[in-house]
Amino acid sequence: MPPPFPSRAEIEADQLEQLRALVTELFPANAFYTRKLEDCGVTFDVASLADFSRRFPFTTKAELVADQAAHPPFGSNLTYPLAAYTRFHQTSGTTGAPLRWLDTPESWAWLRELWTRVFTAAGVTAADRVCFAFSFGPFLGFWMAFESAQQLGCLCLPTGGMSSAARLRLLLDNGVTTLCCTPTYALRLGEVAREEGLDLGRSRVRRILVAGEPGGSLPAVRARIESLWPDARVRDHHGMTEVGPVTYECPAQPGVLHVMESGHYAEVIAPATGQPVSPGETGELVLTPLGRVASPVLRYRTGDLVRPAAVRAACVCGTHELALAGGILGRTDDMVIVRGVNVHPAAVEEILRAAGGVAEYQVTVTTRGPLAELALAIEPAADAGDATALARKIGGALETALGLRIPVHTVAAGSLPRFELKARRWHRAGK
Repeated sequence: MPPPFPSRAEIEADQLEQLRALVTELFPANAFYTRKLEDCGVTFDVASLADFSRRFPFTTKAELVADQAAHPPFGSNLTYPLAAYTRFHQTSGTTGAPLRWLDTPESWAWLRELWTRVFTAAGVTAADRVCFAFSFGPFLGFWMAFESAQQLGCLCLPTGGMSSAARLRLLLDNGVTTLCCTPTYALRLGEVAREEGLDLGRSRVRRILVAGEPGGSLPAVRARIESLWPDARVRDHHGMTEVGPVTYECPAQPGVLHVMESGHYAEVIAPATGQPVSPGETGELVLTPLGRVASPVLRYRTGDLVRPAAVRAACVCGTHELALAGGILGRTDDMVIVRGVNVHPAAVEEILRAAGGVAEYQVTVTTRGPLAELALAIEPAADAGDATALARKIGGALETALGLRIPVHTVAAGSLPRFELKARRWHRAGK
């Protein structure tokens, strides 16, 4: 019989104990945080979780980028001598200069344990054959997913350097049961399967673990992926290089993510004020990883927009861990204001996938003075029928949902880019 879920009081007591140990370890060993906290007049003691949130300053990505520029190549946010570190990774750099990140064997093992929880929550066991449909490189999540599945006892199939068609054949020929990729790439593989005449109906894939984009918790995106992959269920999760694995999907409520609070102290704040939001309100997720002592971040502003459950009580799955309704809703830095309407890329994605008939799309943002306008190019799916009618349908769906008339035009099949990693469908004119 599995052990009972920790109560809310037990979770918070454990967090406080870990937080105190973390902060104690940083002073004076970690030059970045010793300097930062002394400059702010903050003492290295933590009376309570509320005291930590009240006194300790936020950490931002801009600070870390500046620190690495001032102390190249790895910055001063290292708690131990450089010789103790054995893992190098870096961020994608999609929102600016990439961050380099080092881990010791101990911090890497802690991260790996969190990733294993993502797998077990999704029902993955040692009997599974897991395909990793990405090119690896220096991105932390890829290596951590692979090693965590390996530790779990799974048969792990890497596909770095392979074409989409080759990955599909490997997946089908070797009886893969679990696929790990981005939501966009799960859709792309379904498209390629149709082009290559490969029958995903004979696939043994029963779960598709997605991350890297908000789409994994959007009902229309999930439904589209599952329509392309018979008998497979989409399972969402998320993490970041700076903080490691953060959430797993609730086994009982699709589209709800639980923060792994055994490893993270989580806060949700209003982006403009930095003050906590009320349960049920959308805000920015702020994280303090509790076990990554070697390369820590305290109160890290992730930029991810989330909506904590309106009632802080035990979930129907049994856990008391923080529930995020709808998963990652978007980012604080990707919203566009069009004629007074806040438009998030995730909202546009949900509208397009719900309407159907779209193989790929691209949004162009044009700014004239303080005003922004959007234009949408869509590539019809092979079975979409009349392209002009599809464009009218999409335009109507956008106007109904957003209250905006957005120009929509169709483009030739295969003319828009495809993505293996995070999709970059939004472009600013002239950039």
